[in-house]
Amino acid sequence: MTVDKVLDAKGLACPMPIVKTKKAINELESGQVLEVHSTDKGAKNDLTAWAKSSGHEFLKHEEENDVLKFWIKKG
Repeated sequence: MTVDKVLDAKGLACPMPIVKTKKAINELESGQVLEVHSTDKGAKNDLTAWAKSSGHEFLKHEEENDVLKFWIKKG
């Protein structure tokens, strides 16, 4: 998978990961992929719901050393 932009949202609490993700995805072209790193455990549900409601594609997520990683394709 090609990642076009990486967003470091580690250490931020809700709603900041969503706010920063929205800003970052607005800088991408349709079809590009944003990788988001977060330590907020609520980010999984938040980002999944936000991507769906915003017309973006939630590709996958992984957890690595207490860091949640998400991949979202811009719609």
